[in-house]
Order: sequence, then C-alpha cells, then structure tokens
Amino acid sequence: MTRPVVFITGASSGIGRETALAFARAGYHVCGLARRQDRLADLAAEIDEMAQGHGDFLAVAGVVRDAGLVQDTARQAVDTFGRLDVLVANAGIGHSGSVVEADWDDLRTVTGTNIDGVLHAIRACAPAMRQGGGGHILIVSSIVAAVHTPYTATYAASKAFVSSLAGSLRLELEDDQIQVTDLLVGRTVTDFNISRLGPIKRGASGLPTMEADRVAEAIVRAARGRPRRVVFSFFDHLILLGGILVPGIMARLAKRQYQPQD
Repeated sequence: MTRPVVFITGASSGIGRETALAFARAGYHVCGLARRQDRLADLAAEIDEMAQGHGDFLAVAGVVRDAGLVQDTARQAVDTFGRLDVLVANAGIGHSGSVVEADWDDLRTVTGTNIDGVLHAIRACAPAMRQGGGGHILIVSSIVAAVHTPYTATYAASKAFVSSLAGSLRLELEDDQIQVTDLLVGRTVTDFNISRLGPIKRGASGLPTMEADRVAEAIVRAARGRPRRVVFSFFDHLILLGGILVPGIMARLAKRQYQPQD
C-alpha cells in the first residue's frame, strides 16, 4: 500500500522535530518545512539511520510567513510522494512582555508565524487533500488559548485564534472528508522559552512539564484516531477548567509567573 504522507511545519526543533521522527517511525513519508537548513539536514540524517520500515523525509528550508513558499512546498510533497494526507501546523514562536511597550516587529513576527503561517499551511494543503479524497489537519495550539495570560498576551491571543479556527474549519471541510484537530499543548521541554521574543526570557517556573517525544507520540495517535481536540496531561485539563470556572484567579496566577522583575 502507498505510505501516507504528512506535512509538518516548524519541523527542525522541539515538538516539530520529534513529531517528524515519530511519523517517520510509524511509516509515514514526511515533508518538513523549517527555517534552519542545518537542523533539517541533521533530522534527515537521523531518519535515514532508522531501522527498516521508516518513511522518507523531504526537507524544505523557509518560513511559514511566506505564503508562496508554503504553497510550493505542499506541491513538492505531492510531486515527490504522490499524495498528501496529514498536515501538522506546528510552526510557532513565543513572546513575553508588555503589549504596549513591545517592539512592533516582534509582535508582527508572532502573529505572522502563529496565525498567518497556520492559514498559509491550511490553504496550501487542503486542496491536495480534497483531490486525494480526504485528509486530516492538526493545528498545534496551546492551553493558554483558554486562559488570560498577562505579559504573554500576544502569543496567547494567537493560539486562541487558531483554536477558534480549528472549530470552524472542521465544519467547513467535513463534506470534503477532511478532519480538523485542535492540539492544546501545555508546557513542554524544548528551546521554545529560550527563543521566544520580548524582554522576559524566563519561563513560568514550578509547573509540570512534558517531554517533546511524548507530545509527538500523542500527535501521531491523534492523526490515526481523528479526535476533535487533544489535551495532553491531567494538569493541562486543570488549567483549562480553571480558565472556565475562575478566570480571574488564573489570570492573576499567570501574571505572577511572567510579570517583569525589578
């Protein structure tokens, strides 16, 4: 049988890298788009060294803010592998700091990557899925989408946008046999906090974290099971529940974690 094909944005590091490895181990062909060519090369070498049965890897260097490049990458995936079954819209960047005082270019980078990049990927991949008779779009959001988080407001708002998008898009694409899953990821051990934009470089301390490979394995399971939403840990369920029942308290707790220190 022809192997299924997955397109992953932000594939060179963190959750995206581990997800690419997990899909390749599961027998999928993987098309990975990311900014850093050197890390993509390392990922390709690691996939090549896997035991027999893994899928092939197509690496494309570029940014998801470039709509034309994302369209070209989706076409290249279809030309290379003959089909496109799954999109993992993962590329994202964080920001910590005051909305009012933030560098405007930083805010544009966050929204351009986390919102525009997701839209570009969906608009590039959905037509190919239609032609193939269906598919699955998995959007990497965050538990902060449902919680007010002072000093990470731009990032949280971008994730609220894509979570809302997932719910609406699911209904738009259901007649095309394209499922949409909202992935509400909690704190994960990656270099995300180090690379985030803005003046506040420390992350929320004292909170439980997950390993990126555990998140990746759950994403592969979601691609097979096609749930509407995935929450990855019991602690994340508690955060979401707190955002519904006691939003003011949750917002103040978040403010303590991220407020600039004198």
